[in-house]
Amino acid sequence: MAKIQAHKPVEIKIATVVAVAITLRETELGALDAAMREITGGEDDYFDNEFAVVDLANIDLADQAIDWKALIALFKTYRLNLVAVRNATTEMEEAILANGLSLDGGVKPRREPAVEIAEAEPELPLAIEEPVPAAVEAAPAPVAPPPAKPGSMIVDTPVRAGQRIYARGCDLVITAAVNNGAEVIADGSIHVYAPLRGRALAGASGDVGARIFAQSMEAELVSIAGMYRTFDEGLPKNLVHQAVQVSLDGDRIDLRIIGSAART
Repeated sequence: MAKIQAHKPVEIKIATVVAVAITLRETELGALDAAMREITGGEDDYFDNEFAVVDLANIDLADQAIDWKALIALFKTYRLNLVAVRNATTEMEEAILANGLSLDGGVKPRREPAVEIAEAEPELPLAIEEPVPAAVEAAPAPVAPPPAKPGSMIVDTPVRAGQRIYARGCDLVITAAVNNGAEVIADGSIHVYAPLRGRALAGASGDVGARIFAQSMEAELVSIAGMYRTFDEGLPKNLVHQAVQVSLDGDRIDLRIIGSAART
């Protein structure tokens, strides 16, 4: 008799969500509106209802109050949907959550005003940017897993905590460390020729044949095509700091030392 699979009322998988990063440099709505008009050039379809994350790291929050409802509405007029806030203070937490936003990376204590030593160059009140790699640091010599497919995205600098890199439609090749708290994503496979300490999500568009290769496996989470495995209690001892490949076998995430047939 054929085995009937039980119906699951809900299924949880890791999903890849790419968001526009908005760095605020002041909070006055008129200035922000003017800056947005300059950025979009007056084009109504410059953005296409993308998710957006607001970063407050570059403004002095000591004596500024933010009208979150008005800020959400302002960016909504430019077809940007605010979903989260980075670098908020503890005093802002209640208001942020009350307006339906989440806290990306937690909150921090209120900062005291800094003493200005030199006059800063004038700049726009906000910037919309993609995450960029951090400064270069030394990495161990690479192992030699299977080559990435043509059109791969290559990152030669370390991926720092809180940074997210997404290789859309291709493999991702990283020749430096992926630090704790970082997230690397690819529609294809991920190749890390250095320690992999953060989160790695391969096959983000559903490619079950994608793989993850790490010269030194120290990951917090690995995922293939939405199926994931976390290591809250640590990696299996035989895999720590080893050259490891990650693949998907049905609904199971398999890890094995590169060159070995044994799966974990």
